[in-house]
Parts: sequence; structure tokens; C-alpha cells
Amino acid sequence: MKILAIDVGGTGLKAALIDGNGKLVSARQRIGTPSPCPPKVMVPALLELVAPLKGYSKISIGFPGVVRGLKVITAPHFGNEVWAGFDLGGTLAKKLKKPVRMINDAEMQGLAVIKGKGLEMVITLGTGFGSALFDHGELAPHMELAHHPIHGNKTYNEYLGDHELKKIGKHKWNKRVKDIIDILHTLLNYDHLYIGGGNAKKIEFKLPKHVSTVSNDAGMEGGAKLWKLKDRR
Repeated sequence: MKILAIDVGGTGLKAALIDGNGKLVSARQRIGTPSPCPPKVMVPALLELVAPLKGYSKISIGFPGVVRGLKVITAPHFGNEVWAGFDLGGTLAKKLKKPVRMINDAEMQGLAVIKGKGLEMVITLGTGFGSALFDHGELAPHMELAHHPIHGNKTYNEYLGDHELKKIGKHKWNKRVKDIIDILHTLLNYDHLYIGGGNAKKIEFKLPKHVSTVSNDAGMEGGAKLWKLKDRR
């Protein structure tokens, strides 16, 4: 069994074939995310992205926003107004003629890296800020921490996102990340925190023993376990 795993990002769209255990069994495909990127632009871009990948029986999608079933509820990086309610999963299922499951991108990454013990949290540091929470391996209801104020009027997205990193520099950004790790532990008392996303590699301080960084490929590798979850539609 091969699964087509798609990781939708604010700056890049990635895809690969994975096996039933989440191991990559094809070359990674990547193209830049168009800007602006309403559904009528995103769908052709994703079809272009996956065109070289053949022989899969199902599709897993990680999307940066709130997802319900196969529909997008919010898409902060691409515009909530044009994306709200769009049936991205259903559209791709029709175009590619394969069954689709879709989930928040941080949750899909978490499915690949969690151990299934205690309260585990995943955050992603990239174009914005993503989060997912797992209780003894069970996916908790999605909290969109990205839009919660963390400092003055700034949300997690605005405080830790790529735009802010470039504006304030790595030194100040690292201090913010370090503070956030402590804040989230005070809030949730997680047993382990996993940090992914393209900017995780820019962390320069020593992480606490209950915090670790994970491969960016986890955003695709989690697509295998997505098909082992109960269908939420």
C-alpha cells in the first residue's frame, strides 16, 4: 500500500509517497506556494506537485488551518474569506480519483513523532505557528493557538512567525521561542514537546530534556497514521 502524503505550507508545497508505516518510498516533490493562493490557484498547484508520483491508493493532506472533515474552515496564510468552507479534500479526491483524508498540518506531523505516552504537544515554527495536542496517543480537539494573543496584541503567528524572525533577528527570536516553551509548559504541563517546521533548525539554545526537534519530513510521514484514526467526518 502506498499513500500520497501532501504537506501544504505557507511558502512551500511538498509531497511524497509513503508506505503504511509512514516511511518515504519516493523522492520528495516540492514547489513554492503561489502568492496569493486562493483555492482556484492552490488546486492546480497541488495537481502539478503530485503529477510525478504514481501508484498510490489513498491520499493524506496536512493543511495549515482549522479543518473539518475534508473542508477548510480557516486558512490564515491564504485568506480566510476565500477559503472558508472550501472542500479541498473532496475536490482533490475527484481530481485524483482516490480517497482523501485531511487534517491540520501540525497534527499530521504529530502523528509521525509522538510516543503515545502522557500529554504530548507538537508546535511548528515556519511561516506561522502551528500546534497539536495528544493525550496518551489520542488526538485532542484542535486549539488554534496561532491566533491567540501572546504579547500585547500580537498572536503566536505574529510573535514567532517567519516575518517576525526576519524583522528582529535570530537572537531575539530564540529568546522568544525559549520563553514560549516555558509558557506552554505552565499552561499545559505537557510531558514532551516536539518542535517541527522549517525554522526549528534555527533554534540555538539547549532544549530542556522534555523538548526535542523533529524532522520536517514528519509533516508527510504522519499521513500513514491518519488512515488509522477514526474517520471524523
